[in-house]
Amino acid sequence: MTTNTITKVAIFGVGLIGGSLALCLKGKPGITVTGYAHTQDYADQVIAREVVDQVTLSPEEAAWDADFIFLCVPVGSLEHYITLLSGLQLKPGCIISDVGSTKASITDCAERLVLKDACFIGGHPMAGSERSGVKAASSLLFENAYYVLTPAENVPADKVDSLSVLLSHTRAHIVTVEPQLHDQIVGAISHLPHIIAVALVNQICSYNEDNPLYQTLAAGGFRDITRIASSDPVVWRDILLNNRKVMMPLLRDWNDGILQFMAMLESQDGSAIEDAFRRAGDFRNELPERRKGVIVSRYDLYLEVPDHPGIIGRITTDLGQKSINLSNIQIIESREDVPGVLRLSFQNEREQERAKDLLQSHGYTVYH
Repeated sequence: MTTNTITKVAIFGVGLIGGSLALCLKGKPGITVTGYAHTQDYADQVIAREVVDQVTLSPEEAAWDADFIFLCVPVGSLEHYITLLSGLQLKPGCIISDVGSTKASITDCAERLVLKDACFIGGHPMAGSERSGVKAASSLLFENAYYVLTPAENVPADKVDSLSVLLSHTRAHIVTVEPQLHDQIVGAISHLPHIIAVALVNQICSYNEDNPLYQTLAAGGFRDITRIASSDPVVWRDILLNNRKVMMPLLRDWNDGILQFMAMLESQDGSAIEDAFRRAGDFRNELPERRKGVIVSRYDLYLEVPDHPGIIGRITTDLGQKSINLSNIQIIESREDVPGVLRLSFQNEREQERAKDLLQSHGYTVYH
C-alpha cells in the first residue's frame, strides 16, 4: 500500500471486534473505512461512536470497490455473508477475511464458492472483552495479542503479506496457521474450557437446588475460575456446533483424564495426585504472562479494607487523582468490625500495576 492511493476497507459487523479493527485503521494515511450495519438503529450507534468514516445499510455499497472486506459477524452468520459476497461484483484483487474463532468450515465454504476476482483468508484475533457491542470498541484491543491468519494452500503469498501489512496497524502479533490446526488448538485452549466451566457451574447449580448453601459459599475463587460460563449462549452454541468434529475427541480425552483422577482417589495414590498437580503447575508456570490470549484476561486487584465510613470513597479518589480508571468495583465482604475485601477491576495491565503501586504506597494490603 502507498500513501498516494486510497485503500478502502469494508467492515461487516461493527461490534466489539469490528469496531476495534475499524478504530485501528481509521485515520491512517491512505485508508478509508466503511461499516455495514443491518439496522438503522445500530447504524446510529456506529455513527455516534465514530469508529468508521461512513456507515451504510447496503451490503452492496459497503463491498463496492473495497480492497479489503472483514466479516466481523457471529460464526453462525459467516457462511451467509460469504455467500452474499460471492454474488456481488467485487473489486479485482479484493481480500476477504473474517474474525471467527473457527476457521476450517468458513475456509471450505469460501473455496467451494470460488469467489470472483477475490480471495478469502481466514483470520482470528485472539483478543476480546467481557463487554460487547460497538460501545466497547477500543483501538488497543488487539495490541500485543496474537492475530492468527489461516490462508488455504492456493492463496498467493503476496495476498497474505498484504493483509498482514494492513493488520500491522492493530499492533498484534501476526501468526499464520493451517485452518484445521487452528481449530484443533483453539478447541483445546478455549472451546474445551468453556464447556468444562459450564458443566461445572451446572453441576453446582443442581446441588444448590437441594441446598442453597452451595450458592452462598460459591463466591470468590469459584466465581472467578468459572466466569467464562457466563459467555453468550447463542455465540457459543454456534461455535461449538461449528467445531463439533474437533470437540468430540477433546471431550473424550477430558473424560479419560477425569477417569484417571477417579482411579487415583479410589486407590489412594497420593504420589500420582502430587505428580498430576506438579506437572500442571510446571506447564502453567511456563505460559506467557504478559500476552493476550483467546480467553479474556481479568485485571483485578483485591485489597482488605476496614469498615470505616468513607474508606471506599477515599480509595476511588486516590485513584482518580492519579488518572487511574476503574472499570468496576465490588465489595465482597463488608460487616461491622470485619475487614472487607474490595475487588477493583481495570481495563488493562498498565492501569492495574499503577493502581497496585499507589495503593501499596498508601499502606493497603493488595493482592491479585
